[in-house]
Amino acid sequence: MENLGIGFELMIVGMSTVFLILLIVIWGGKLLINAVNKIAPEEAVSPKKSATSSASVDGNTMAILQQVVSQITGGKGRVSSAKKI
Repeated sequence: MENLGIGFELMIVGMSTVFLILLIVIWGGKLLINAVNKIAPEEAVSPKKSATSSASVDGNTMAILQQVVSQITGGKGRVSSAKKI
């Protein structure tokens, strides 16, 4: 009976230690995220290209995409449009 009490005590101490260490990791991560967001500059967003520019794929690539989608979906799927990103 004495061993059972020691076992429960060790279990509670071990689980509490793990819980506290996980809290420290979470708080440290949040602190690091906040510090980086304050220090590092935000990236500039480039304006998007228009849909009619050279962003669309050529006919050969579109045909290949249609064949691949048709083969994978068993003829049930189709490609309506594709753009380079």
